Amino acid sequence: MKIALFGGSGRTGLPFIQQALDDGHHVTALVRNPAKITLSHPNLTLIQGDVKDAAAVAKTVAGVEVVVSALGQVAGQDKDIMTVAARHMVAAMKQHGVRRVVTLTGAGVRAPGDRPKPIDRIMGVMLRTFARDVLTDATSHVETFKDSGFDWTVVRGPMLTEGILTRSYKVGTIGDDLGIRVSRADVAHLMLKLAVEGGWSQRMPVIG
Repeated sequence: MKIALFGGSGRTGLPFIQQALDDGHHVTALVRNPAKITLSHPNLTLIQGDVKDAAAVAKTVAGVEVVVSALGQVAGQDKDIMTVAARHMVAAMKQHGVRRVVTLTGAGVRAPGDRPKPIDRIMGVMLRTFARDVLTDATSHVETFKDSGFDWTVVRGPMLTEGILTRSYKVGTIGDDLGIRVSRADVAHLMLKLAVEGGWSQRMPVIG
């Protein structure tokens, strides 16, 4: 499968690339600094650019079958970077006729069907208090895809670790007994599975 990847040089994007290549897929990744990706493979194409550049995003999406975003807010970025990126991805997908997108956000973004426990409510209050801009941007990012009419899936992650790929993670909704930590490698595995096989269409599963 031909996959467009955004956030490929990040800590979730890198294991996604490795796993996708290992499975025989073609990955086109938009990265600001290609030097951060030390992988070299005939099926990997790196495009230097920024998600704030609509033309660069469109170039990345051209000719692919599915879009995957492992983007996240980092210090020093614009407060609306996730929202802007989503808008550019949606426009590029419409331009190139791509219908499927899998994107990543935090478990603090709520969805219908969630049954938050007391600890979830406490974490929600903390996010709204200490990371309001990040939560607002993440929520707007999700709403942009929800309003697109595409076949979208939003993977929500709790605390992400640098652990190994286990493939033993669980998937559900807020309120299920999923745990509070999961490795980025396992998040990448789920996102790749959803990109290739589909599933959880127009839903927001939580991995744990």
